[in-house]
Amino acid sequence: MTTMVLERKMSQLPLAMQREVADYVDFLLYKYRAAKPVKPRAGCMKGTVISMSDDFDAPLDDFKSLNFKH
Repeated sequence: MTTMVLERKMSQLPLAMQREVADYVDFLLYKYRAAKPVKPRAGCMKGTVISMSDDFDAPLDDFKSLNFKH
């Protein structure tokens, strides 16, 4: 169904029914957006880390005994 056909059919409805159709379309749009998984984009978390420990990059004590070679 094309947009023109849909517009023609809607124009034949009383105004109250046109509002009902519009509400249903809004519901379908909301439902589709809610069901569609959102893919995170690179950089989407920028600015969300408020503070980070000064020793963030320091080796962890838990791994010292494993003797990792770089």
